Amino acid sequence: MPDYDKCYDPFLLPNMSKATKRLIEANKKQEKIVIYGDYDIDGLSAATLINSAFDSFGFKNHDVYIPNRFEEGYGLTIEAIEKFAEGGVALVVAVDCGTNSVKEIARAKELNIDVVVIDHHEPIVKNTLAAALVNPKLPDSKYLFKDLAGVGVTFKFVQALRTKLTGISPGQEKWLLDLVAIGTVCDVVELVDENRTYVYWGLKVLKKTRRPGLKALMSISNVDPDKLSAYSIGFRLGPRMNAAGRVETAKHALKLLNTKKPMQALETAEYLEALNKTRRFEQNKIFKEAIIQAEEYEKDSVLVVSATDWNHGIVGIVASKLMEKYKKPSFVLQEMGDETKGSARSFGDFSVVDAVNHCKKLIKKGGGHKFAAGLTLPTKNIPAFRKQINDYYKDLNLKNQKELFLPKIDATAKLDELNEEVVEMISQLEPFGIGNPEPIIKCENLIVARIRKMGDDGQHVKLDLRDGSGRLMQFLSFNAPASYYLEIGEKVSVCFTPGINEWRGNRAVEGQIVHIEILE
Repeated sequence: MPDYDKCYDPFLLPNMSKATKRLIEANKKQEKIVIYGDYDIDGLSAATLINSAFDSFGFKNHDVYIPNRFEEGYGLTIEAIEKFAEGGVALVVAVDCGTNSVKEIARAKELNIDVVVIDHHEPIVKNTLAAALVNPKLPDSKYLFKDLAGVGVTFKFVQALRTKLTGISPGQEKWLLDLVAIGTVCDVVELVDENRTYVYWGLKVLKKTRRPGLKALMSISNVDPDKLSAYSIGFRLGPRMNAAGRVETAKHALKLLNTKKPMQALETAEYLEALNKTRRFEQNKIFKEAIIQAEEYEKDSVLVVSATDWNHGIVGIVASKLMEKYKKPSFVLQEMGDETKGSARSFGDFSVVDAVNHCKKLIKKGGGHKFAAGLTLPTKNIPAFRKQINDYYKDLNLKNQKELFLPKIDATAKLDELNEEVVEMISQLEPFGIGNPEPIIKCENLIVARIRKMGDDGQHVKLDLRDGSGRLMQFLSFNAPASYYLEIGEKVSVCFTPGINEWRGNRAVEGQIVHIEILE
């Protein structure tokens, strides 16, 4: 069990003392403050967290601003800063963005607005104009853990403020960990060190959350609070909240997180469910079209595909699916006249944020993390960008990257050795995610006894596999590849993660398929 009390001193983060002093001054003067967040879940949860903390600390004049992905794009904008100045804003607190916003912060300074940045993105440029820039990834950072999500850094900021202001008693900041868990899991950072601690305790808070919006979303998503896990956040709650910013505006998700009215919470959760269905439809359409283009560039080590009618709010998910299918870093872009926007996903030793920075002469702006990045570039530069990014990959001389997709077997077992006790022992290792993957078990020499297709398009498969003694166990694969649609009587070895299936009062161990090998 992770020990919350052993988490690191927040004042070890770069510029944390400067940041807290500026907020203490703002609190004394009751200055007008804008919390400026990103439109993804990490940014939304960070903005909600600090907004809630400001209420507790007695800040009287603060508001949250979330940019529109389609009208404003990512991060701070000069237009927004100028609007804040007209409204008498004295301080902007940028969460999950701002590290590389040099021009925007310079404009704020001209307009007598201070900007405090609480972020975790990779620094690409030197930013010295912020009143304080708190980021564990700054070159001079001595913080012992670099991979906090944006909401994680924001939580450290609240921890620091709690030592200087009244309003949150020692230990009571833990009630904010439901938001930290949501943002951390959905931003797909490594669930190790502080991230693991915050998600572990955050899941416990989320199970008894006081937020009507999260209660409603769990109900709409068919998530049982008593069985809540990192998987529930990443694949149930997260996609529904993210759908708001991908399809319309993230303000719908912000309303869900902040509402105190149960009926409004339910109505908003239902609307997010409808948006998520729209998102899935558009995503499937784009993915099918992206596959056609990917086949045209099959010799490329890095895939760069684009079209005019691909929603750039959804292309990031498609980039992930393309990467998984072809085992290649993938850029998926929407051409919008003279300008193109898109997202990239990667794995292994290829950093897309470094790659984007390498191609900075061809792009207008870009940034992100090692495995996920966004960029904007002139449409006419797409062919040159495709060539340069592939040349960059070739020059790195990376070895055996595709092998990283092969499952790492933690144990081999026979079907009669898999019981509820084993599953319960494995569950003690949660929360699972990057850096702390769910253990994978391999069973060999099984016979296919039954196969069933599920889903609207038969995209999911359920297999009954039998061992030599006649014992049966069910295995499932969602969005199964064609190779999983086996024939009755075929002999296979299967790699899977075990779980418990409950149906009409009956409980049985079942496997979530990771990989199947057909035996001779």
